[in-house]
Amino acid sequence: MNDRYDAGDTGYGAGPYEIVGYDEYGRPVYRQIPAQPSPQSQQSQQASQATYDPYAQQQGYGYDPYATGQQPPVPSYDSGQQQAYDPYAAQTPYDPYGTTGTQPVVGYDPYGQAATSGQQPRVAGQTAYIPQQAGPAQQPKAADEPRDEGERDYRTEQFAFVEDPEGDSEDVIDWLNFTENRTERREEAKRRARSRLIALVVVLALVAVGGVGYLWYAGKLPGLSSAGSKPGAATPVGAQKRDVIVVHLHNTGKGGTSTALLVDNTTTKQGSTVLLPNNLALSGDSGATTTLAKSVDGDGSSGTRDQLGTVLGTNIQGTWRLDTPYLQNLVDLVGNIDIDTNADVPDPDAKKKGTEPLVHKGSQQTLSGKMAVAYATYRASGESENAQLERFGQVMQGVLRKLSSDPSSAITTVQTLAQILDPPLTDKDLGTFLARLADLAKSGEYKTALLPVQTDGTLSAQTSGSVVKDILGGTAKSPDAGSAVRVSVQNATGVKDDTEKARVVLLNGGFTFLEGGTAAGTQAVSKVLYADASDKENATEVAKTLGLPAGSVAKGTVSSGADVSVVLGQDYKPSAS
Repeated sequence: MNDRYDAGDTGYGAGPYEIVGYDEYGRPVYRQIPAQPSPQSQQSQQASQATYDPYAQQQGYGYDPYATGQQPPVPSYDSGQQQAYDPYAAQTPYDPYGTTGTQPVVGYDPYGQAATSGQQPRVAGQTAYIPQQAGPAQQPKAADEPRDEGERDYRTEQFAFVEDPEGDSEDVIDWLNFTENRTERREEAKRRARSRLIALVVVLALVAVGGVGYLWYAGKLPGLSSAGSKPGAATPVGAQKRDVIVVHLHNTGKGGTSTALLVDNTTTKQGSTVLLPNNLALSGDSGATTTLAKSVDGDGSSGTRDQLGTVLGTNIQGTWRLDTPYLQNLVDLVGNIDIDTNADVPDPDAKKKGTEPLVHKGSQQTLSGKMAVAYATYRASGESENAQLERFGQVMQGVLRKLSSDPSSAITTVQTLAQILDPPLTDKDLGTFLARLADLAKSGEYKTALLPVQTDGTLSAQTSGSVVKDILGGTAKSPDAGSAVRVSVQNATGVKDDTEKARVVLLNGGFTFLEGGTAAGTQAVSKVLYADASDKENATEVAKTLGLPAGSVAKGTVSSGADVSVVLGQDYKPSAS
């Protein structure tokens, strides 16, 4: 154990202690004040304790082994003959408690006691041993070496060590606090990250559920939606409510018309454009069979609307006559249209061939008013009339996608056109109707369909059921096909395309077209033949329809199954028909 010395302490040696200096740690260094010995004991001490001290001439009292400079000698309190004790002298054995028996003590006794008596006279010049200072080194004994009698067996665990300074402890505490705070911050950051992740997952789950719910409600959920899941699909087709308007496009430049039905099914929320071929057979007021093209030119809007309602079995609320200049203005008013074009369309105003096309073939082509009219009325050489009709349907759907869905804005657009509409249709009715169709076209609930018509212009239940029944909700009621005059046409002009042009003209004229093939050679003059005198009038009408002179009509042999046979010669001019 460590025992500190205080001034006046007499626990281990006789006499008090005094401070003689400070060590490198700032702690005081003590020494025992020597007693005044008798002359006899002084001589005895000088004879027995004379010890050579190699450091006595240099160090003196209060020597600091760590001092860097020379310490001045301290005067001895003794007779001056004995120098200070060197604790590191190798020849002096170290016995801290003076338990070496009766042998004379030549070495160092830190407590000033002799080995054989309780009180040891103080040696002159001897400095007291301070517990805080290191004692003289001694060779440790081996574990199996026998020890002297009375010598104690000291072990390391019996000694206590000086505690660490308080400053070091505070540094350790501060480091532990810093480490603890850093760990807490990390844990708090992890907790916040987990909370944010959970919140994000919850929001995504809500969005997903809401989206799936909306798709299910709208009938657009893949795998679950079907035609029967749409609003109003459970209602019978005939009981569904529809608003229908017929639009006639009049080509004021080249002539001819194109007809389509605009359908708004308010029950199923579905919009449609039904394209009607010009050879569609209709029944006139007199009961005679005519075609859609002839009816538009001759019977006017009201007559054609009623005839279409009869044939298609549907109720048509109004007629919209749309001349090509108004179509051009309409496209310009909505800000051009974007459609997929299927042909390069030449500029009708171009004076030279080979110039740059007005409309290019491609996906999502932007068309101005002029370009839209040219594309809607274009029919290439060798194409059927239905090809041009489908282009007109593309332009109409493109206009609806760009038209405002707001009824007031749509009405303003219609009024800006400054058209004179056929009664009972008004600007307000047409604008409101087009706004509803525009909303359906923008949402993808819009389609365009071509009405299937047979060669003789009639409708069959099998081919027209998907359009007449599903879209219009009606029943086809075509006039008797036998009432139409059957005309067989053979091409001897040398131009293959003339057969198709003659077919279109005859079908639009209300005749039944029969293919007669191509002649082996060409003929200069065309012929219109009839076999029965009762068909002479029909033959004259056929010649007139084809633009042939009346002199071409003659009695002759006709093809099997035909009422009138026509041989087209080089004098046939398709543009005149």
